[in-house]
Amino acid sequence: MIKLENVTRVYQMGQTLVQALRGLNLEIADGEFVAIMGPSGSGKSTLLHLIGGLDLPNTGRVLLDDLDIAQQNGNQLAELRGRKVGFVFQTFNLVPTLSALKNVELPMIFQKIPRKERYEKARRLLEQVGLGDRLHHKPSELSGGECQRVAIARALANDPRILLADEPTGNLDAESGEQIMQILKRLNEEQKMTIIVVTHNPDVARYAHRIIRMRYGQIEEIAQNTLEGV
Repeated sequence: MIKLENVTRVYQMGQTLVQALRGLNLEIADGEFVAIMGPSGSGKSTLLHLIGGLDLPNTGRVLLDDLDIAQQNGNQLAELRGRKVGFVFQTFNLVPTLSALKNVELPMIFQKIPRKERYEKARRLLEQVGLGDRLHHKPSELSGGECQRVAIARALANDPRILLADEPTGNLDAESGEQIMQILKRLNEEQKMTIIVVTHNPDVARYAHRIIRMRYGQIEEIAQNTLEGV
């Protein structure tokens, strides 16, 4: 389902060229739960952004269902992200002036989903992540763990097949982080959603089927997770 072939990504930082990814090859199957680990600057987030079509490679190919994202124009990429990929970030990225319900409705507006259908689906998704009693609360009225659950519900609004999470528990306490990972685990097991998580935290990585360890823009190791769910 996801395939990277000889992918490189280079950034210009002033007078310096930074090689974020160096000839990377990777395949991720439909329905897998994968954790990407490695020190800061190893290329983890760059890899995630390429898979999600938020960035494009300098060389090589990134394929989603055999579709080369580098060959898509801006509108096609936006449509691809809207239909196939959900994003969850460490900082939640919620609109502070909108309620939890309106934040979850937002992606559906861009997909031209009718108002009543948006409302019902957003309500259902928030109930699914345990926030049925917080629909009309704004982010400032929610805890960090609750904000991240709103962000997950929003990422699910357009029924993506792939959920990309960049340090989804990084700003949370241990208990809230555990709740978030249980939600992701349930999505993977019950809905067969492909989950890719970037993390520094071994307690987060233990939920994955495979752990991909990166260093210096390359894959250092890919290992089956023998402690999955422990």
